Amino acid sequence: MATAAGGQQESLDPRAKHAIRGAWFGFFVDMFDIYLPIVVLAPALIYFVPPDLDTTTKAVISGTIFAATLLGRPVGSFIFGHFADSIGRKRTTIISVSGFGVITLLMALLPGYQQWGLAAVILLVVLRLVDGVFLGGEYTSANPLAMEYSPKEKRGFYSALIMSGYPLAFAAISALTTVLLLFIPAGDINSPYVQWGWRIPFVIGSLLAFALVFYYVYLVDESELFEESGGGGSPLRQLFTERENLLSFLQVFVLMTGFWLTLQTVAAILPGLLGSQVGLSQTNTTITLVVANVVLVGGYLASGVISQRVGRRPFLIVYGLIAAVVGTFLYWVLLSAPPQNLFLVILLTTVITLLVVSCWGITTAYINERFQTGIRASAFGIGYSLAVVLPSLYAYYQAGLAAFMPFEYTVLVLLVVGSLLMVVGAVWGPETKDVDFADDAAQAAPEDKRAPETSREEPRTAPGTDHTVGSS
Repeated sequence: MATAAGGQQESLDPRAKHAIRGAWFGFFVDMFDIYLPIVVLAPALIYFVPPDLDTTTKAVISGTIFAATLLGRPVGSFIFGHFADSIGRKRTTIISVSGFGVITLLMALLPGYQQWGLAAVILLVVLRLVDGVFLGGEYTSANPLAMEYSPKEKRGFYSALIMSGYPLAFAAISALTTVLLLFIPAGDINSPYVQWGWRIPFVIGSLLAFALVFYYVYLVDESELFEESGGGGSPLRQLFTERENLLSFLQVFVLMTGFWLTLQTVAAILPGLLGSQVGLSQTNTTITLVVANVVLVGGYLASGVISQRVGRRPFLIVYGLIAAVVGTFLYWVLLSAPPQNLFLVILLTTVITLLVVSCWGITTAYINERFQTGIRASAFGIGYSLAVVLPSLYAYYQAGLAAFMPFEYTVLVLLVVGSLLMVVGAVWGPETKDVDFADDAAQAAPEDKRAPETSREEPRTAPGTDHTVGSS
């Protein structure tokens, strides 16, 4: 239900429902695909690498497989952002999702080191890179489409709903892998999971992608705001050469760098510390992370609703400060004096995850609100994806910090730095929750498509300030 201006409830437009569901489904499939090499391939890595490699080299190869996808995503956001802003959000979503569906299926059919030698893992890395390009196109086109159909008064909630696909996908793929390992054991190179069991989640990911294509083809309509603006032009040139757009992009880049750096402390670093520092078994680590990510869905939704009430800017400022102080303190407690009771470990890990990651619920709404319709997809995709590059080097930052402090505590420094970057980005930017997308579309439209001027104009927010400009 969407809240009308007069305070009464009105049904959400069916087209909006389809677009929002499609964006959620797309983000779920995206995240499911992202974690395939981390969760699914971990017990079967010997299928692709020589058996005599040392642990460090194997870790580097595993990290390279994961990093290849992350590096491909910004490339995809540049490519598909341009098309989403020029030929349409719907068509671009269909093309990108079809692409990563095919690539994921090809990965499920790959031979291993026994058949192709090192060429097998090289091909896997290349396919993951191409996969990342197509994945970057999915949310770059689908999320702006959903936001342009969402009522202004509910954008925070629907943004959080879409973003909840991430923790649910992580929980789903972790649970699926655990179940498979119970019935299809992993072990030496000839064990069933290593030879063929790992392929099952890849095939499932591919089928989910093809189901998403079907959904968009038959149920999702193109954004009316995009159609009104006419498309065409050069969105990348507008984004990076027009001063107002460039300043907005730089502000979003700083904010999202903080988001990604704090996320790495939980999503990438915490799972290893739960084993090495806290002392959990692999099974208990998986249980802990699944519970934390399921509860995180509630944190996402709460962030969306609260930011809709108090404003995105004050919410992000306060949230960043809480993450820097309270989140870091609780993380330190978990590492320095880990509870001996599994329930308490799960509870503490869940609270830390909520304090550090819940803010992601508003990213789709916030970034889309920062840019006009003609460049919205490009700006959202690139702003969201490009900022992951520096935080993805977290292991190197930890190695440098380890010269001055115990390695296990270096994650705390990264958490503080990421949280403060979030605060700086939020302070730099304006309030966005009341931005009117229809106004943006009218301004972006060619002269012959613009609606006649009306006597009332929504106030617009100047970049980098709290104040509005224009008249009403």
